[in-house]
Amino acid sequence: METRTRYAVVGLGSRSTMFTRALLDAHRDSGQLVGLCDVNGTRMNHHNARFADEFGLDPVPCYDAADFIRMLDEQQVDAVVVASVDRTHDHYIVTAMDHGCDVITEKPLTTDETKCQRILDTRARTGRGLTVTFNYRYAPRNSAVKELLASGAIGDVQSVHFEWLLDTRHGADYFRRWHRDKRNSGGLMVHKSSHHFDLVNWWLDAVPRTVFGFGDLRFYGWDNAEARGQRGRGYRNLGRPDLSDDPWAIDLSGDPELRALYLDAEHEDGYVRDRDVFSDGISIEDDMAVLVRYDTGATLSYHLTAYSPWEGYRVGLNGTHGRVELQVVERSYVSGQVIDPNAAGADQPGNEPIDHTRLTVQPLWAPARTVPVEEEGGGGHGGGDRRLLADIFGRDTDPDPLGRAAGHVDGALAMLTGTAANRSFATGLPVQVSDLVTFPQSDRAALDESVRRRAV
Repeated sequence: METRTRYAVVGLGSRSTMFTRALLDAHRDSGQLVGLCDVNGTRMNHHNARFADEFGLDPVPCYDAADFIRMLDEQQVDAVVVASVDRTHDHYIVTAMDHGCDVITEKPLTTDETKCQRILDTRARTGRGLTVTFNYRYAPRNSAVKELLASGAIGDVQSVHFEWLLDTRHGADYFRRWHRDKRNSGGLMVHKSSHHFDLVNWWLDAVPRTVFGFGDLRFYGWDNAEARGQRGRGYRNLGRPDLSDDPWAIDLSGDPELRALYLDAEHEDGYVRDRDVFSDGISIEDDMAVLVRYDTGATLSYHLTAYSPWEGYRVGLNGTHGRVELQVVERSYVSGQVIDPNAAGADQPGNEPIDHTRLTVQPLWAPARTVPVEEEGGGGHGGGDRRLLADIFGRDTDPDPLGRAAGHVDGALAMLTGTAANRSFATGLPVQVSDLVTFPQSDRAALDESVRRRAV
């Protein structure tokens, strides 16, 4: 009988559920969940109660964040899943690798170039595995774009136009949570857009070189609301008598999961999950425009809007032989009647998520044709989560000619694009990605390999 890999998860917010459930259910034959680590014991106890209810399991050993190393030793951890606040990723990644563990980390890899350098140097020194969970690569619609480009359907890509829209349900939520402080998240350019920059890096098999952009807080926050004659309601939403009438608010007490993970846990760490999106204290942008030039000579024009009436994205890729277009509607509109932005859309009349995908390719001198896209098959992020989990936790994985598994170099290039954009926002100047970090020799070899692949 094969030995199961012993996993620990650090950071037990809502995102961790994807990993713990996979280890306790679909991938229990290959992986064993042996430790939970968080700054909040109430939160870990809630997860253990849920494990008992759903799977009939005894409690998984819990450790305070200060006892992370003790957990690695006592539980003989083989691999660590990092799902903590972004600014802490580097601490747990580096500590785990120094103690002989492989690491699977949520995106972004980290939040700034200094922490990124520390991670790169530690990985080169220890040789441990480091996977970044870029689940959007695994969504069939995005994989189909990669297949088209790899087939030469439009020749060499010269430019990419990419617009991502976060709606007033999902987008607004970043301005309630810890993400609203750029010290925690690196802003949406790092926390969210690293997904999108990674897609372009992967689609083009290219390395970002130069980044320039503009970004600002234009919609959320006290000053913007006041300028529109829309006053903020205060520090947070809890206890307000008009809570049910405000589409910008969430009710932590009205949702069992949010209450257990956050409201009931506040007394331990003071984390407030329901900040008013029109209150002061927001240091991230909500409207961002970025230009990127790659080592291939291709360029990207990218825009992220965090206050859109619908959610999804549009991509156009122009090549020497034609054009590929992808439009994805993840939710067609927000009704304004939904209080909880994390509630299942199918349970909210008038606010059902409509997942519509249209992929077309138009060669030069020929009409456009629609490209069939495989049904997503359920799971979050367009079916990407389920496929990603099978790749990182599955024992027997099939060869993947698309190269969807993302390593530390991929994670670094994606977040460094966002970091460069942040620096450009602040200085008004273009930023060279190569000025931010120095890749170790082993990583430079991997970067050279991408050039060789393009030449084949």
